[in-house]
Amino acid sequence: MVREAAGLSQRELARRAGVTNGTISLIEQNRNSPSVASLRKVLEGIPMTLSQFFSQEIPGEERIVFSQDELIEIACEIERKSAGAISYRQVGDAGKHQLQILFESYQPGADTGRSMLQHDSHEGGIVISGRFELTVDDQKFILGPGDSYLFDSRQAHRFRNPFDEPCTIVSACTPPYL
Repeated sequence: MVREAAGLSQRELARRAGVTNGTISLIEQNRNSPSVASLRKVLEGIPMTLSQFFSQEIPGEERIVFSQDELIEIACEIERKSAGAISYRQVGDAGKHQLQILFESYQPGADTGRSMLQHDSHEGGIVISGRFELTVDDQKFILGPGDSYLFDSRQAHRFRNPFDEPCTIVSACTPPYL
């Protein structure tokens, strides 16, 4: 159990996360399925990211191959801003590697938000299908199938799909961001 591995009692985790002891107990008994926001709040008390939580593997087992249904949906602030119109599905446990690989889907109208993203990484990707708009600092680019990008993520950036069809991208980020 994650809480026990962190050496925390239910009461201590509840205090750190700002939730009731009963909430922690119900989650652990599988009698309550927390929202992404609630789960994030609880995990911050450990501390652990959503990415780390959802990509935990059996200790000692080094995975090499992952089927499509084993990709891990990463929920984050960006996704909530677009009401689920953005999906980030991660390959394996990015916490065990210095590389994060994502299968990204942007539905029509999806937008990472007016506030530009910035993080201490480098990222790149290849558009598999559809089109999207990439903004890096004050430059805007329209990318389509086969087009790719690579930039220092410390530069302000934004992804959006102002088009009528979904867009699919395979991307990588190092070190991992989410």
